[in-house]
Amino acid sequence: MNTNTYKYISQINSPQDLKKYSENELPAICEELRQFIIDVVSMYGGHLGASLGTVELTVALHYLFDTPKDLIVWDVGHQAYGHKILTGRRDSFHTNRRYQGISGFPKREESPYDAFGTGHSSTSISAALGMAVANENTDRYHIAVIGDGAMTAGMVYEALNNAGAKRFKHVNLLIILNDNGMSIDPNIGALHEYLQKEGAIQQNNLFKALQIPYIGKINGHNLPVLLETLRKTKENKGVQLLHIQTVKGKGYHVAEDDQVTWHAPTTFNKVTGKIRKTQMTVPTPPKYQDVFGETLVELAQQNLRIVGVTPAMLSGSSMRLLMQTFPERTFDVGIAEQHAVTFSAGLATQGKLPFCNIYSTFMQRAYDQVIHDVCVQKLRVIFCLDRAGLVGADGATHHGVFDLAYFRCLPNMIVSAPMNEIELRNLLYTSQLDIAALQDKAFSIRYPRGNGVVLDWRVPFEAVPIGKGRQVVEGEKIAILSIGHIGNHALKACSLLKEKDIFPSLYDMRFVKPLDEALLHQVFAKYKFIFTIEDGCLHGGFGSAIAEFMLDNQYFKPLIRIGIPDHFIEQGEMQELYEECGLTAEKIAQRVEQSYNLLRVN
Repeated sequence: MNTNTYKYISQINSPQDLKKYSENELPAICEELRQFIIDVVSMYGGHLGASLGTVELTVALHYLFDTPKDLIVWDVGHQAYGHKILTGRRDSFHTNRRYQGISGFPKREESPYDAFGTGHSSTSISAALGMAVANENTDRYHIAVIGDGAMTAGMVYEALNNAGAKRFKHVNLLIILNDNGMSIDPNIGALHEYLQKEGAIQQNNLFKALQIPYIGKINGHNLPVLLETLRKTKENKGVQLLHIQTVKGKGYHVAEDDQVTWHAPTTFNKVTGKIRKTQMTVPTPPKYQDVFGETLVELAQQNLRIVGVTPAMLSGSSMRLLMQTFPERTFDVGIAEQHAVTFSAGLATQGKLPFCNIYSTFMQRAYDQVIHDVCVQKLRVIFCLDRAGLVGADGATHHGVFDLAYFRCLPNMIVSAPMNEIELRNLLYTSQLDIAALQDKAFSIRYPRGNGVVLDWRVPFEAVPIGKGRQVVEGEKIAILSIGHIGNHALKACSLLKEKDIFPSLYDMRFVKPLDEALLHQVFAKYKFIFTIEDGCLHGGFGSAIAEFMLDNQYFKPLIRIGIPDHFIEQGEMQELYEECGLTAEKIAQRVEQSYNLLRVN
């Protein structure tokens, strides 16, 4: 992208360049930085609103502090676009979130200015405190910039409690609370309400009670005040908290007016503020999350025991539909996955049927609660894992590729994945039935981000037999076993293989736990070659479950597992990532053909 039209930004390749300008020129630099973010995101998409809200703060921090010697942790990375641009990534910023481009979040291996990777929220205070303690006998500063949405997570209070201890009185840690009232959806809860009460903060301050000096709250867009306040914090030693108030989407009116939509828009016309939408010439299947949301409302109308729980993902998960219909039965608990799970467990003890919707990548944060509070106690909680598998541009921190492995090892847990929207609908229906197979069991249903494959999905409910798979294609010699949406790629691969006179059978297993052992005995008795397909990690996942069955039952057949390899997959378009992992229909067909020919010869 041509940056020559930007008088200041075009000349700033590092914070050292920024420091060459006078304070009187900084407002113009802020305006250019804000416009540059809008220009690039309008053409390539990305997280817009949060970064627009931190422009003045970003400029002020890099102007006054000696980065990267002084360390800044951005929590979460949604607000760090300006930081990336000012720290040598201006010319590559157009590759943000793109395949083999720069990450959409701070990433240590990408730049020495990225002190800590922050794809998930609420980690900054813990990380920055650790850095400050390690550097206690130096003159380095350590800054945690945390959005107020991230302040709802329990880990934050663990860190604040620790940071306020007397033993850390002399470490240089500045916590900046960036208060804009938003996560992705508007913030909720007592903390949000507390932060809005000016008098209460001054008279009965939570942070002071934790022995952390409190400064604020100040206007985070008032650059002179911000600079003056930050200079004063530099004069003080020890742990401090600066409370600034900002506007998410600041400086771009449509983003200020609709902060949910403009959290992470696709490409848009920056002049009109109109988001560009792909023109579809044919009808498009719905998104899995919309099928989930609409089906949950339908089920809740029939079953009064159903309640919905989500950690700050009402819109993303489409649970907002349940909130609109049954607000008294829908709970957004904020960014607090651990609490979401145990809160659901508490509901379950009293006869409710909680549908706890958490993105697969964020469910990792509540693993102990799933084990200790749900499975050990044999409670019926239905876990709906959105964004399972590869998720695209958010990259390594957000791919939901581990849930099959970490859930299938748990007692009292049913683990399932639908191949299409109708199966998702039927699994949701099945999970809330009052049948013996579901008593004392948690139920996990994983499904991917984005569109499915079935147009007419609103069909009458049918119960899915627990632990039973189904044959999708009948063939010979080769059996392909798939789990979840990736089975549609395997289905297309079967059609491609027929053109090579190779005729595999395809089985949609539907459940990783319990496995359909009766079906597997038939498969291993009938076919010479077995392939497994999954959009989850190969180590410990679905393919591993099939390998364990094979060994436990003393079958000795060639078994080829296809899935996510044992390294973190970076960002990119879904097709690019499927290609890299060998999970496109073409790659699957090629792998089956090559392995089949090799094994047949030998």
